[in-house]
Amino acid sequence: MSSSTATMTRQWTTWGPVVAALALVAAWGRDLPGFAVGFIALCLIAAVLAAVHHAEVIAHRVGEPYGSLVLAVAVTVIEVGLIVSLMVGGGEKTATYARDTVFAAVMITCNGIVGLSLLVGALRNRIAVFNAEGSGGALATVCTLATMTLVLPTFTTSHPGPEFSGVQLAFAAVASLCLYGVFVGVQTVRHRDYFLPVPRPGQDSEDDHADPPTRRDAWTSLGLLVVALVAVVGNAKLISPTIEDGVQSAGLPKAVVGVVIALMVLLPETLAAVRAARRDRVQTSLNLAYGSAIASIGLTIPAIALASVWLSGPLILGLGPLHMVLLVLTGVVSALTVVPGRATLLQGSVHLAIFAAFVFLSFSP
Repeated sequence: MSSSTATMTRQWTTWGPVVAALALVAAWGRDLPGFAVGFIALCLIAAVLAAVHHAEVIAHRVGEPYGSLVLAVAVTVIEVGLIVSLMVGGGEKTATYARDTVFAAVMITCNGIVGLSLLVGALRNRIAVFNAEGSGGALATVCTLATMTLVLPTFTTSHPGPEFSGVQLAFAAVASLCLYGVFVGVQTVRHRDYFLPVPRPGQDSEDDHADPPTRRDAWTSLGLLVVALVAVVGNAKLISPTIEDGVQSAGLPKAVVGVVIALMVLLPETLAAVRAARRDRVQTSLNLAYGSAIASIGLTIPAIALASVWLSGPLILGLGPLHMVLLVLTGVVSALTVVPGRATLLQGSVHLAIFAAFVFLSFSP
């Protein structure tokens, strides 16, 4: 990256989150006209892109797999904030927002981000390579968490409907949090080497030759990342009524709101994963995808369970038959993709086909 380009990037990623935060303060609690909603949407996009940049600066400073963990947790904070803010005072009409958003996040990460990353990696080097041990363990964690929190509520009998009872919800929340904690420990300490990019003979990554940012730059990026995340959560909350009205006026299912929310909050992950795949760091892309899915369930469900103490209305977590089929298909195909530790264009295309089916059936169930 040239010095002029680096300077321009540093400038807009600095003022972008600040402008987005100021727009949030100015618009909070007001009825926004159409042009204001459009400006808020632009600020949200700028904050998302700035968040990606600052998360990557921090990732370069702390190294893998800590960098992927930083961005995954950051995105999950956005998701939790959005879900809780939408459910506060929403009553029964928001009962499925948590389920729809978490399930959408799993489908987007395990099919959309994974498929796109494998496709980009295979186009660059014919075969995308990664660590089957680390990716396999992460996938197993995703499948377990998704089944425990999104499938079991449909079959439990202690509470009518696809809901957990209070005790069951508490158990699922604690188990999810513990499993997430174990995964982080394995990823960052005990088996850290399982989650590092696979080097190719005679080929170095661009990051191997780039000097890491200074401690001051890393702390600055951390502060701006926090500002960007707050701006994303708040501005997404401001435009969410427009999204809900648009979905309702178009006669679309309510689950589309969850899909839109997940697409917004996972945009940083998607961009970072694709950029990593272009640098032949497919393992980093998979860390981002599966790590985000694990964090999405392992942190969101406990947060929602805690918030349900004061939230009004039911909390529906159980999936319907259609989404269960998509979840099972995702788990089977993902296992077949991960086990060899190598993937081609075909595997990437298969995952993208499942993702396309999910999006299509969300709008036309």
